[in-house]
Amino acid sequence: MSDGVLVAHGDRPREGGPDRKEVEVAVGVLLRADGAFLLTSRPPGKVYEGYWEFPGGKVEPGESVEQALRRELQEEIGITIGAVHPWKVERVDYPHALVRLNFCKVFEWSGELHMHEGQSFAWQALPVQVQPVLPGTVPVLAWFAAEREFHGATHSIAA
Repeated sequence: MSDGVLVAHGDRPREGGPDRKEVEVAVGVLLRADGAFLLTSRPPGKVYEGYWEFPGGKVEPGESVEQALRRELQEEIGITIGAVHPWKVERVDYPHALVRLNFCKVFEWSGELHMHEGQSFAWQALPVQVQPVLPGTVPVLAWFAAEREFHGATHSIAA
């Protein structure tokens, strides 16, 4: 978990002032067997329209992160997920909201991807080919790079 807060677009004014409430968000990091991960574009009409991110959404009152993730992925992209593996948490201070992103890895799901909000999707590997990437997505790409580097070093030591 990050101790700090990632400040996105620090040159822009913050909505709600310094005492604004933190928004809890469940984020699904869907990983295929080949290591590719799913990114979706922000839907038309939403803040950061067209930016690429991992799918997910707000945790509603009374919901756990896992419940919210299951609901959001069904509503947004039409899939039912298997086990949820909590991974990392990142706090991001966007001009429009202060968010706490709960990243969860998901390796199993059923159903066909269907973008219910008019967004696009792309299976990606490092380095990502889609642009622009939402600021809250950037740390995850760095975590993937660090994991890849660690596993690469482990394999070369074992060889």
